[in-house]
Amino acid sequence: MTNTEILVCVLCRPAGAPREAPRAGRALFEAVQEAAFLEDLPFAVRPVECMNGCSRSCTVALQAPSKSVYFFGDLTADAETARQVLACAQMHQTSPDGSLLRAERPERLREGILARLPACLPAA
Repeated sequence: MTNTEILVCVLCRPAGAPREAPRAGRALFEAVQEAAFLEDLPFAVRPVECMNGCSRSCTVALQAPSKSVYFFGDLTADAETARQVLACAQMHQTSPDGSLLRAERPERLREGILARLPACLPAA
C-alpha cells in the first residue's frame, strides 16, 4: 500500500488578513506536521507555496499513486483541523481508489471541497 501524501499551502491567509500577519496556511501545515509526528503516522506532510485556492484559504490536498486527489479549502488553522486532516488521510490511504464519501469524512472536511480529481492514467 502506498502512503497518502498531505499537501498544505503555506502561503494561505484569510481574505482581508494583513500581509505582515502570520500565514494561517503555515500554522495549519505546522499543526498537521506536529500531529502526524506525535501520533507516529506514516504520512509525508509537504508544504506547498500556493495551490491557487487563495479565495478559500486554508487549503489541503491528499494524493497517492493510482488514487483520486482531493483538494479542500476554507479550513481553520488549529489542532482539531489537523487531527481531522490526518483522519481523512487515513481514510484516503485505506481506500482502494482514494474515494472519500462526504458523509464518512471528518466534519471539517465535509464542506469546503474544491476538487476531486481522478487518478492519473498510466503513461501510454
